[in-house]
Amino acid sequence: MIATLCVLLGMPCPVMPAPLAPQASDTIRLEVGSKLVNGTVYKPHAARVRVRIGSDTSRIVSEWTNELTVGDSAGRAVHRWVTKGTQFPTNGQPVQWELRQTFDAVTLGILGYVSERSNGARAQLKIEGHRVRGTRQLPGDATVQQVDVTLDQLGFMAGASDLVPLAVGFEEGRVMTAPVWAPTWTKSEMRIFTVVGQTPITVEGTKMDAWKIEERRQSDRQLMATWYLLDKSPYMVYGEVPLPNGQVQRMSEVEIPMSTAK
Repeated sequence: MIATLCVLLGMPCPVMPAPLAPQASDTIRLEVGSKLVNGTVYKPHAARVRVRIGSDTSRIVSEWTNELTVGDSAGRAVHRWVTKGTQFPTNGQPVQWELRQTFDAVTLGILGYVSERSNGARAQLKIEGHRVRGTRQLPGDATVQQVDVTLDQLGFMAGASDLVPLAVGFEEGRVMTAPVWAPTWTKSEMRIFTVVGQTPITVEGTKMDAWKIEERRQSDRQLMATWYLLDKSPYMVYGEVPLPNGQVQRMSEVEIPMSTAK
């Protein structure tokens, strides 16, 4: 699980114009709770992600680990993702952060979100239906803000949007639309996922065949990300996110041993 985590990391979100996405009369229209989504394809695993800006040999600007465990919450099967990372600013001290997210194991609907950063930023949110409640604190601010928002539409986590295509299934040419949402948003946003097809790719020296997926914003067809996915751990092996300055944020992910600590 990657997505861009741009909201959490304070990185710029992509706004670079891109060509129109392919249109198809048989587009699959998804929503949270759709029977076409089966999140149980994701099994417990751990992975390490490295982020670079520009090229695959540029300096690492951020690094994190993802670990997925499967559990139960009041009789509901859930996925618990723990993400721990460090951001390396060009100037200044590294910022460490930890993110804990709980999803419905089948629908991939977000149920809980807890984040903490070494600069003092933190958030703790509980999502019940369309209602989001909790607290949020900005860096260097002693004031704790109360959060109580009712969403217009449930959305898949924008920071984990790469989970959606595999949960539906890879098929060359398949086009899916789905709403996504981030913790700082009051409304969800529609995205288009297009399965371009399988393609060879080399990730940190390892050659493999991965499924290439383009993710675009539906309203203006802007390219938000290109994902390279597998149907096994670590699932997302490479991602490219266009940035406003014309550069590309590149993410590589490799499998690592799972932690024994709980």
